[in-house]
Amino acid sequence: MIRVLVADDQALVRYGLKVLLETEDDLELVGEAADGREALREIRRTRPDVALMDIRMPEMDGIEALRELTKDEALSGTKVIVLTTFELDEYVFDALGAGASGFLIKDTEPVELLRAIRVVADGESLLSPTVTRRVIQRFAGRPQRSTAPHPGLASLTEREREVVGLVAEGLTNEEIAGRLVVSPATARTHVSRAMVKLHARDRAQLVVFAFQHGLAKN
Repeated sequence: MIRVLVADDQALVRYGLKVLLETEDDLELVGEAADGREALREIRRTRPDVALMDIRMPEMDGIEALRELTKDEALSGTKVIVLTTFELDEYVFDALGAGASGFLIKDTEPVELLRAIRVVADGESLLSPTVTRRVIQRFAGRPQRSTAPHPGLASLTEREREVVGLVAEGLTNEEIAGRLVVSPATARTHVSRAMVKLHARDRAQLVVFAFQHGLAKN
């Protein structure tokens, strides 16, 4: 059972998500919140597997709440999908930088939202195709800034560095396996080891790392 928390300041949106989740046998709504501070309290109380977090909320917005959540190692098991009405670059990059596992627009089809919850709960990252393209274009096109080397960078093997680059291209484990001519299980192992060495919560953070440290192909 995948335990889900919904944080949105609009009661109608929370109700709609609640009804949607109740139709699925493998999903359970364990908490609701109307602002960022309440979301943090409810996440600490219920420890959901996935939190659906709106960006624009009173008291504390979703990005700030996400930053607070990722600072707490006790909450590392909770993955966050950021929901917003606006597909703006600043929201996308702020959300990924703060540790979001996914970013979806609120007009996403219900079946895609349900798939997103399951994908993120399984340890994958989730970005809508248009957002993924813009993430790559934005990082590839901006001037390179000097970034302090990540302490885990030197511990990556050549194969792990290659795999992180492929994750940044948006490839799944199966696609990485096909590109490297290895089994999907081997590809998953490489991804998992890279995440451990880089202290990444999920694949979305591997994408950010890859662009920041020159492991992604422009």
